[in-house]
Amino acid sequence: MNPKELQQRTKTFAVEIIKLVRFLQKDPIGRIIANHQLLRSGTAVAANYRAVCRAQSVKHFISKLAIVIEEADETQFWLEILVEADIVEISLVKELLQESGEIVAIMTASRNSAIKNQKKK
Repeated sequence: MNPKELQQRTKTFAVEIIKLVRFLQKDPIGRIIANHQLLRSGTAVAANYRAVCRAQSVKHFISKLAIVIEEADETQFWLEILVEADIVEISLVKELLQESGEIVAIMTASRNSAIKNQKKK
């Protein structure tokens, strides 16, 4: 998957998180988690991946990828909490959980590859 496709994929992920946050406004606890945690981490995935694509050095690239990984993993955590606390049904967030896991895996592989290539130099 090339950087443009990943930019679109992470942006789509952010949009789907925003849609979920709108839905969560109906539940008082869901609203708090959505507004203060999920919205921030879920949209940060896309914003920080854009920064990855504009990295000025390999070190900066690796650093920004680490942030994307962290934010995607945090988003996955909050989605799991929403399900385990019976705020949302798993069916509502199943695709987002899968996508956050895939984003973590893709970005981790990219980061590991960049670190490996940097050490070769």
